Amino acid sequence: MGLERRVAVIGAGPSGLAAARALDRAGLAFDGYEAHADVGGLWDIDNPRSTVYESAHLISSRTTTQFDELPMDSAADYPSHRELLRYFRRYADEFGLRDRFRFGTRVLGVEPAGGDDSGRSGWTVRSAPAGSVPGSGADDAVERTYSHVVIANGTLAEPNVPTLPGTFDGEALHSSAYKSADVFAGKRVLVVGGGNSGCDIAVDAVHRAASVDLSVRRGYWFVPRYLLGRPTDTLNQGRPLPARVKQAVDSRLLRLLNGDPRRFGFPEPDHRIYESHPVVNSLVLQHAGQGDLRVRPDVARCDGRTVHFADGSSGDYDLVLLATGYRLDYPFLDPRHLAWAGPGSGTAPRLFCNIVPPSGNGLFVVGMLEASGIGWQGRAEQAELVARYLAAVAAGDDGDVAARERAVRFRRRLTEPWPDLTGGYRYLGLERMSYYVNKDAYRRTVRRLADELAPAAESAA
Repeated sequence: MGLERRVAVIGAGPSGLAAARALDRAGLAFDGYEAHADVGGLWDIDNPRSTVYESAHLISSRTTTQFDELPMDSAADYPSHRELLRYFRRYADEFGLRDRFRFGTRVLGVEPAGGDDSGRSGWTVRSAPAGSVPGSGADDAVERTYSHVVIANGTLAEPNVPTLPGTFDGEALHSSAYKSADVFAGKRVLVVGGGNSGCDIAVDAVHRAASVDLSVRRGYWFVPRYLLGRPTDTLNQGRPLPARVKQAVDSRLLRLLNGDPRRFGFPEPDHRIYESHPVVNSLVLQHAGQGDLRVRPDVARCDGRTVHFADGSSGDYDLVLLATGYRLDYPFLDPRHLAWAGPGSGTAPRLFCNIVPPSGNGLFVVGMLEASGIGWQGRAEQAELVARYLAAVAAGDDGDVAARERAVRFRRRLTEPWPDLTGGYRYLGLERMSYYVNKDAYRRTVRRLADELAPAAESAA
């Protein structure tokens, strides 16, 4: 008896839900695993792994972020995390996905069955109740073998926590642990990191803290949420401009709208716009201009409550909040199965279209994706590609010669030169940017590959 065709989906956040929906639509058998009690992933603030905070909203607009097949029932252009959680629960209910997940179940390990790294023998998923202690008897792990595994546990759960040089005697916490501005009440606050979370939290802090400083290592491009009365990311949804033209036009427009960020104390950006993720926040410039917060350079060392900066200046603080981002984290899997050097390596797994290991070993990642404006629909299209490939494999195994040829042709692409997903942009060599793509180039490529995997009649339609 051969290996049962059944897929494991790890995670019930947006990417996991997209994967479950695509597999279900393709008629493929699967089991979902989610450590928390319900769907939503990080957007459920009650999820222990959630990294959202009370004031968190989308930084891309509703219409460019939502799943195409289920528009959000919200009037807000940039919905809050509470509205987003309701949306994901509605999505799960609308498509009957909730019953397909094993909630409160933590995946402990994903290993090649029988030690066969090729994946031909399938993958053993070892899981246990989320609150259990492995080896404690009744709660020992359960093992199930699957033909394929879709990893969709997100990219923003494992904090990147640098060690502050020297010794800081005050309170220090990472933005992943930040929930409410109440923590800043009456304190001298230093926020380290000028990305989207760092700027959002600094703006939160000015309303409660005794003082707020923002330490940045490099310059950023600041994009307002609205332009001409409309969400900024809805203004260029037609034929994309060439990279250099768009950079030239948009950088001039932003300088016209915002002025020179150096006026507010920020360094000059060391890159062209869109070569790193822009900061969608103009309030931080307003508060800097009003004197509500002060921009500082990189931290050089700490001494008690005093923090010394790279320019020789210093300040005294009660609380340092590290808005220093997140690391990719697949703790249940040996990194080599994803062609990856591992956490902290400064790189991402080397995956075809950010989805498939070059070995074609039966593992897939949905959601390892960053791009301006890619939205959840971009994740849904990743999932659709995976589902169509697995459907072609299944049909081929059942004797459909055309389907087998489509699956073989797709696997062959893993060994050929991979498509350029940059859209002509030269992204910075940062860990986060190692899995960054241009949304137009990426979605065009993934849709084409999915069309190639579809049966002829469906592809024509």
